[in-house]
Amino acid sequence: MDVTTADMLKEELINQDPAFRELAREHTRYEQRLSELSALAYPSDEEQLEEVTLKKKKLALKDQMYSIMMQHHKTESVSH
Repeated sequence: MDVTTADMLKEELINQDPAFRELAREHTRYEQRLSELSALAYPSDEEQLEEVTLKKKKLALKDQMYSIMMQHHKTESVSH
C-alpha cells in the first residue's frame, strides 16, 4: 500500500470507524505530550520515563491502526 492510499484509507477510517478514530486521537495526544517532553531542557527522571513509556504506547497504537488499515484494505480489495 503506497503512502497516498494509506493516507486516504486512514482519513476514511477516521471518519467512519469510531474505534479507529479513538486510536488516532490517542495517538495524537501521545504525540503532543512527547513534543512537550522533548522540548524540556532538563527533564526529570519521571519525565524521561514518561517519554519512553509514551513512545512505546504510541508505537503500539500505530501498529493497531496499521493492522486495522490492512484488514480494511484487504476487505476492500476482495469486494472490488
